[in-house]
Amino acid sequence: MNNEKFSIINRLKSFKYAFQGLKLFFVNDHNGRIHLFAAVIAIGLSFYLKLSALEWISILGGISAVIVAEILNAAIEKLADVVSPGFHPKIKIVKDLAAAAVLVAACLALVVGAIIFIPKLLFLQR
Repeated sequence: MNNEKFSIINRLKSFKYAFQGLKLFFVNDHNGRIHLFAAVIAIGLSFYLKLSALEWISILGGISAVIVAEILNAAIEKLADVVSPGFHPKIKIVKDLAAAAVLVAACLALVVGAIIFIPKLLFLQR
């Protein structure tokens, strides 16, 4: 257990580090930029289609799940590259598992988006 006293300054610094991490992620990670682009499209479409509160929660939850999974995947890949710069079969498994987490989150987000957006878009055609 850490006996360090609570410090507002230290808590604010932790936010600074978190925002630095987000910036690093979106600037340096190609997949992160793709997910950000998809999120902007989904949010714009959500405003356009005037989603209900529950639909907004579902869309934002899907977006968040994908971005969190991709950030963790990127962090695992960076750490794995430091631990084992060359090819290692167990590191490959770790990277594949992290990528699978992103795939699952992205598929969930896609299905949620389809369930919400497709009927609304089809209704606009009438």
